[in-house]
Amino acid sequence: MSTRSGGAGSPVRGAPEPSSTIAAFLITWVVAVLASSLVIVVAKNPDDDASIPLLGTSLLAGWTVFLGGTWLASRKLGSGDVRADFALAARPVDLIGVPIGVATQFLLVPVVYLPLRAVWPDVFDDGALSETANDLIDRADGGLIVVLFLLVVVGAPLVEEVVYRGLLQRPLLDRLPAAPVVFCVAALFAVIHFRPVEYPGLFVAGLVFGVCAWWTGRIGMAVAAHVAFNATGLALAL
Repeated sequence: MSTRSGGAGSPVRGAPEPSSTIAAFLITWVVAVLASSLVIVVAKNPDDDASIPLLGTSLLAGWTVFLGGTWLASRKLGSGDVRADFALAARPVDLIGVPIGVATQFLLVPVVYLPLRAVWPDVFDDGALSETANDLIDRADGGLIVVLFLLVVVGAPLVEEVVYRGLLQRPLLDRLPAAPVVFCVAALFAVIHFRPVEYPGLFVAGLVFGVCAWWTGRIGMAVAAHVAFNATGLALAL
């Protein structure tokens, strides 16, 4: 086991080999998607769109697999200390990620879309970009908006940062230059959301989260930025 430093954070000991964690990520992702899909197939009324409770149950099924796979990767491939293997740590200073996430949503993402809208105005209009968020909000009547908030602003950022910046990015930084690692993980993060019109914004957000995790050597700031990014996006949709 080697000692390494991933940016400005403390060295991390005993992390799995990058090739092993890539395989662990892919296997975990496939199983998580199957688990989420199974919940939808079994419980969904074919005459209705999936409700927020059903979507939440589906997400929880997938997230359970993701977190379980991360823990298992640490046990089987790493030191057994999942926090050390995948830099699952946070410090008060990581709250700097909150304004970073807000600025990414308010400033950086709109700038990215400016040239795209100039070339393809019908593809990247406001309606297309906000369609997913608006669809979720339309389904969240009354108290379900709280459930939606917990899913989008709390659950998704935490699990996604554990998986993408922890399980996947952290071990890759042990063997490869930071720039291509952060770039490729951000690209994968965008593509796996399966919403092409949102790919540019998701990619830029993934870059920001990846840089936060690389620079600090832990996922805390990336989680804070991701939470703020999603919260700002949901607030704009509301």
